[in-house]
Amino acid sequence: MGRFKEALNEEVLILHGALGTELEFKGYDVSGKLWSAKYLLEEPTVIQEIHETYLTSGADLITTSSYQATLPGLQERGLSPEKAEEIIRLTVTLAKNARYRVWQTLSEEEKKRRIYPLISGDVGPYAAYLADGSEYTGDYGDISKEELKAFHRPRIRFLVEEGIDLLAIETIPNGLEAEAILELLKQEFSDVEAYMSFTAQNDQTISDGTPIETLAQLIHQSQQVLALGINCSSPTIYSEFLKRIASVTNKPLVTYPNSGEVYDGLHQRWTSGGDKKHDLLENTLLWRELGAKVVGGCCRTRPNDIRILSKGLTSYPTPKSSI
Repeated sequence: MGRFKEALNEEVLILHGALGTELEFKGYDVSGKLWSAKYLLEEPTVIQEIHETYLTSGADLITTSSYQATLPGLQERGLSPEKAEEIIRLTVTLAKNARYRVWQTLSEEEKKRRIYPLISGDVGPYAAYLADGSEYTGDYGDISKEELKAFHRPRIRFLVEEGIDLLAIETIPNGLEAEAILELLKQEFSDVEAYMSFTAQNDQTISDGTPIETLAQLIHQSQQVLALGINCSSPTIYSEFLKRIASVTNKPLVTYPNSGEVYDGLHQRWTSGGDKKHDLLENTLLWRELGAKVVGGCCRTRPNDIRILSKGLTSYPTPKSSI
């Protein structure tokens, strides 16, 4: 560990983009509770190919395909605990293979212009296992902090043991879950670096109604979560949300919005039009002025969006007002 902290000295870090919706764009059926993770069982090579595409597009961080891959979710599919563990570990192997293959294709001059890509182990929320759209409500019913720790513990351990560079704790909609993960990292994974990113339906609270300032204060005190922000939420709420975080902490900010479309969790489909006022690059340039350093796109954004973002950001110097 330590590469993420070092990499944050760069002007900007470009994230790997959407996986599940990219599979959809390619014609794959991602319906069902496992969503994109079912292709870890059926066709893992397609996941590696998507990793390679994002790397070729300019991504600095490869996010493993473990967002929906959890022990209970895989076991409900009929896998033994041992096989489920193997599948979660496979997500790191696929990311490493993609990094190796793409890096070998670059010239020495191209390698000098970018960092050696980091691999972030994807820790999706408990909501992803529920597969009921609660990423956007944070409604987990009656669940304790210890139960949430028990849910997250094995996947984090497998990812860390496989040699990821950091954890991408993303799409967190629930304040108790954020507290549980922060405690778990401090108590059991003290050498691990991470960023944490939330979902929100307004510019003041995360999805379950917890004020973002409350969570930003907790993360400010964390020695392991080095950056924080918002993902898979409408671009229209980001600026004020980021300002609220920055009022509490000077840690680097994370931004990767969806297209602005709304997800219908009950029917597992995207509805309404996206944000047409600004493209991803225009929005990101604005958010970078507010302190965003780890940036990209989430659901319904595509490799070409990352390519445009990567090329565009290199054309602009870091704003003096950046954190």
